[in-house]
Amino acid sequence: MSNEQGQHAHSESVSTLAIGALGVVFGDIGTSPLYALKESFVGHHPLAVDPAHIYGVLSLIFWTMMLIVTLKYVFVILRADNKGEGGSLALLALIGRKLGHNRWSPVVAMLGVIATALFYGDAIITPAISVLSAVEGLTIVNEGFARWVLPLSIGILVGLFAIQSRGTDAVGKLFGPVMIVYFIVLAVLGLVNIVQAPEVLWALSPHYAVEFFLIDPKLAFLALGSVVLAVTGAEALYADMGHFGRKAIMIGWLYIAFPCLLVNYLGQSALLLKNPAAAENPFFFLAPEWARLPLVILATMATIIASQAVISGAFSVSQQAVQLGFLPRLKILHTSAKAAGQIYVPLVNWGLLVLVIMLVLGFRSSTNLAAAYGIAVTGTMFITACMLGVLTFAVWKWHPLVAGLVTGSFLIVDGLYFASNATKIPDGGWFPLLVAAITFTILTTWATGRRLVRERLEEDAMPIDLFLKSVGEKVRRVSGSAVFLASTTEGIPPALLHNLKHNHILHQRVAILTVTTEGVPHVAPETRREVEDMGQGFYRIVLHYGFMDEVDIPAELAAEQRAGGPFRPMETSYFLARQTLIASHRPGMAIWRKKLFAWMVRNAESAMQFFKLPTNRVIELGSQLEI
Repeated sequence: MSNEQGQHAHSESVSTLAIGALGVVFGDIGTSPLYALKESFVGHHPLAVDPAHIYGVLSLIFWTMMLIVTLKYVFVILRADNKGEGGSLALLALIGRKLGHNRWSPVVAMLGVIATALFYGDAIITPAISVLSAVEGLTIVNEGFARWVLPLSIGILVGLFAIQSRGTDAVGKLFGPVMIVYFIVLAVLGLVNIVQAPEVLWALSPHYAVEFFLIDPKLAFLALGSVVLAVTGAEALYADMGHFGRKAIMIGWLYIAFPCLLVNYLGQSALLLKNPAAAENPFFFLAPEWARLPLVILATMATIIASQAVISGAFSVSQQAVQLGFLPRLKILHTSAKAAGQIYVPLVNWGLLVLVIMLVLGFRSSTNLAAAYGIAVTGTMFITACMLGVLTFAVWKWHPLVAGLVTGSFLIVDGLYFASNATKIPDGGWFPLLVAAITFTILTTWATGRRLVRERLEEDAMPIDLFLKSVGEKVRRVSGSAVFLASTTEGIPPALLHNLKHNHILHQRVAILTVTTEGVPHVAPETRREVEDMGQGFYRIVLHYGFMDEVDIPAELAAEQRAGGPFRPMETSYFLARQTLIASHRPGMAIWRKKLFAWMVRNAESAMQFFKLPTNRVIELGSQLEI
């Protein structure tokens, strides 16, 4: 069914990986106790702080964590790894590779793109709500600190985004230990309060959740929108699987994160049973007065870690989107010589910071932000459940009854939570949907635009055999090697035709090179290069990369022996075609999207830098292309 770690060789022990996962994978879901229970009682749809509602909400939180995180993600979806990698785009590539092109392909592709678009909405809200909710704890220490909450939150966020270019390698070593302390504190604070009201343990029975719906169906349905905040970050368990492996994430959740979170929610509920006024901020009221300031500091550190995880995730998703052809080439910097997955994408980093600060200034409190938070999370979860349906029926080929029962159950649960959050669209839920709509437009415009350009180039392409017959022996050859980059593996690339037209020469050795991205995270170096000798000194080379691999054309060519020997750096010239796109009324895409695509092409990272071509050995040949 799956290969747990695929091509990832995790040299550390499972226990070490599980501790590391506490910081990266469970940072987001680990900070949910700061606001989940509070929003259920004092959020946009406040509840009476009485035993019936406390037991009902706690029961919903417990069974939500059981059904969505433990059952759906840990026991089912973590099996859907793409050679060790997880996440919406990895799942999309996995299904696409297994199914090939059939009637479901466009639907699955659309679902994967929508989930990716929603992820960016989540990536903007997580740092804002996490840091705000932690810093708001200062008002519990002293009400006079209220005016410092916004400036402090913005200062922390600016600092967090500013250090991204230095990489997370050094900071990452602190993640696990800090989160271990944080989870222990969660459990201790919870236990102290459970001892004072042990009857709260009855709330783990599902009948209290059912009773809640029977007492007040409308409020119970609306409460789902706040309850789901307890599982925000569940998607990270799947998205970060490639870093730690399925086993480490399962152990981290089942033996550390889940028990500590549950005990803390039980403790908060026990506190509310004794002191209903604590609903204002039950997390910080769990601690005695002397411990509240240290708790604010620890919680702030935990939220910084949670934010770091989602920012790193945005970088990884952006890299995958570039490689899979959904985004233009972006400047991607590697921040660690050892960990290939540690990257920094400046455009994404500063774009996120601007939007996060706009959110903090616009919404001004974690309660206001909570209305915007759930819609992106539940939308992604619902889409993941849809893709899981395709996986269980078509790829894993489960018995139709079992596949239908599992998929149907998850769709109903996720659908209920999404519907509840949809009621919060006017209160702020519109923001992540707006971000997702803009991102979706960009992703689909780029993918469709690339297809239109390929089709236009293929219309004018000259077959290689015809070209060799008409030109091969008649044109003067000069010493050295020429590499012409081509977007397809058929015909002659425009750069070669333009060079011949203007310079009337050919090099002794001509390589037509195409870079393709496969539906796997990594392609082994020994299977990466494909070479075809077409005669007369012409070679067609295809380089196969995974969607997590770094492209380095000169390094690949220097290692290639089958195309007339290795390509020496000082004897090899690289020819690139730079098309100036003209938006026309030809069918294929709306004129405004064609103009958007042309703008993205103009502003994309240079192919020379993206493919690591030597700056003094590149010749760019321009032409106009109507799309």
